Amino acid sequence: MRLVRLSARFLLIVWIFKAAVVRYGWARAGAGRLSREDRDRLRGRVLADTLQRLGATFVKFGQILSTRADLLPPGIIESLGVLQDQVPPIAFEQIQAVLEGELDPQARARLVSIEPIPIAAASVAQVHRGELSSGESVALKVQRPRARAQIERDLVLMRLGARLLEWIPSIRLLSLRGAVERFGAALLAQLDFRREAENNLRFAANFASVEGVDVPRLFPELCTERILAMEFIEGVRATEPEKVGGDRKALAQRGLHAILKMVFQDAFVHADLHPGNILLTADDRVVLIDLGLVAEIRDDMRRPWNETFIAVSQHDGVRAAELFYGYAPEVGTADYACYERDVVQYFGTFHGKPLGEVEASVVIGGMMNVLRRHRVQVDPIFTVVNIAMLVAEGLGKQLDPELDLIGASAPHLMAAVATAPPGRGPRRSPPLAAA
Repeated sequence: MRLVRLSARFLLIVWIFKAAVVRYGWARAGAGRLSREDRDRLRGRVLADTLQRLGATFVKFGQILSTRADLLPPGIIESLGVLQDQVPPIAFEQIQAVLEGELDPQARARLVSIEPIPIAAASVAQVHRGELSSGESVALKVQRPRARAQIERDLVLMRLGARLLEWIPSIRLLSLRGAVERFGAALLAQLDFRREAENNLRFAANFASVEGVDVPRLFPELCTERILAMEFIEGVRATEPEKVGGDRKALAQRGLHAILKMVFQDAFVHADLHPGNILLTADDRVVLIDLGLVAEIRDDMRRPWNETFIAVSQHDGVRAAELFYGYAPEVGTADYACYERDVVQYFGTFHGKPLGEVEASVVIGGMMNVLRRHRVQVDPIFTVVNIAMLVAEGLGKQLDPELDLIGASAPHLMAAVATAPPGRGPRRSPPLAAA
């Protein structure tokens, strides 16, 4: 029966992809002569729509791809960036069945009421507001009954698709099979909510001495493999910063320093960091939520990351080119001198500008374009860290336009350089240096 379901799903995927190719062909023909940027945007829109049609697992994979500006052109990245992991909620009876199956009678009795309409619904779980016998409001994250079976089925088909696509030379450099394996491992790990509870406790400890930065408090007796019970936070999602009251400058500084602390001091980073996962409260707190996906910067990569950020922030093109090249998982360029020249030339466009006037998002985005042109990949941990930094700057500048990420990074970076382990050497040396 499982083979039948897999075969039916595979045929559906093939049909959807064929329809996407036809749709792209018609759109391309109807648009007339297009620039490369416009072609990329069209491809991105068709790809995003296709992934949305394929379902939640593929949407999540598209979201991961949207962070890989070193592999995909800006037009495609822009289109994939709008993918939302939002699905229709399942019947409340199914949620109640999970609660009854996971909680013992004593724990279940603590939940005196649960609102049947969820406040959020995604592919793996949905969140309901409830009330405890103590009178406290609680946010209940409850896993969908068929989440694991659906994800495992789609991962089997994604692995098969990655193997087939890597027969195409231009796609082989993307290391699609490796990307699918990393994605699958991360997604399956998210199905055990006990891991998210552990992440929550670790973040809480890391931010215990940081004023105004929090994570939701857990109710451990109501947390299981498929249920996560947290205090309900009244706040505004950072997707709507215009609704934020209070001290906006203080919120901007707290959010920025929280993320810089994660990156440079703790080496333990929220790996699904976007404005929707940041709550801003009326009492000027920044609260991080949805902590299931995290990334740890390995000890052997902490010093290379620090050195890379220093080179980029100082617009040192020669050093930045050497570091990105040396630590890249895959390199496709055959002309290192040309690659280095392009990096140096790019950083030259910022010559003479004060650091406070240069946005990190612009610097990093342009650098990723150079890496993509020369087929120099970025270590996946760098993409997680870069996204965290860009979220910090983007949100911070909406709250406080004068915020300077690079300047604010200096004390965190100095502390990180002083305490980082020695690390390992690069995978390769530049050909010219080796000669």
